[in-house]
Amino acid sequence: MSFSPKVHTFFLYFCMKSGYNAFYISFEEVFALRAIEQRLDRFCREHPRFGIPNLMNYLVIGTVIVFLLDRFSYGGASSLLYFSRPAVFSGQIWRLVSFVFVPVSSSLLSVALSLYFYWWIGSTLEREWGTARFSLFYLLGVGFNILYGLIAGYASIDFLNLSLFFAFAVLYPDMQVLLFFIIPIKIKWLAWADVVIFGLQMITSLIRLQFVSAFLPLVAVLNFLLFFWSDLTDAAGRQKRRYQHQHAQQTVNFKQATRQAQQQKGYIHKCAVCGKTDTDFPDMEFRYCSKCNGYYCYCKDHINNHVHIQ
Repeated sequence: MSFSPKVHTFFLYFCMKSGYNAFYISFEEVFALRAIEQRLDRFCREHPRFGIPNLMNYLVIGTVIVFLLDRFSYGGASSLLYFSRPAVFSGQIWRLVSFVFVPVSSSLLSVALSLYFYWWIGSTLEREWGTARFSLFYLLGVGFNILYGLIAGYASIDFLNLSLFFAFAVLYPDMQVLLFFIIPIKIKWLAWADVVIFGLQMITSLIRLQFVSAFLPLVAVLNFLLFFWSDLTDAAGRQKRRYQHQHAQQTVNFKQATRQAQQQKGYIHKCAVCGKTDTDFPDMEFRYCSKCNGYYCYCKDHINNHVHIQ
């Protein structure tokens, strides 16, 4: 299918905890993202041996080596490895790959904590997805960064590593980890912290008119969406249906009737057949019949044994 060449406005708001989710995006973009995701899934199924087993081990070991070399060369190792478009065009093509091993900081504690989390999350994702899918996710993200760097002049692996938290939070939102090995925190909150980091990076860069670094986080977000678009749209659909159900007139009337019954009669549920109430029988289960015309409640003995009221 061919798409119109015009640029569509894209806005995405995804809430991983609660609230109403919405996706504002054109039909053609929805079709394109979902089609790309399906092709990526099919590629992983058809090529199960694709990828690099234990990929995060190599990335962590390489980063540690560069960090140690930096300690003895006062940052000289990173200066030879970070992404530089002029250096690449002058023949230093190793920078197209070596920039993935440049440490995020010169602080030992910061590097140790970040590498541990990246290794742990990356290894868990590889076990969950398989080597093919995880390798494709990471290597495709690296490829997007290289392409962005060749076009804009700058690339960094930091946001791709941070996007691992997004992927992990979609799969295990309520898993709890010990931040700094002390503070218990759920993965979804770390993902929200990532959202803040991404947003602050873009805002501060735009304020400083550093447009190249301002749009760099979007490269990692794009890579994430290619693999999780169906999950996000399905979650948005569930939240939308839940919101519509909670605010439907029938639901509102039911809640009002329940409150009035409790205030006026001293109970909430009363069986329309035998007259048992939840006040007299607090352990009794009560259900409302969807086939009766109105809000008729029945105990567990009569919910399936009564004449429907029309």
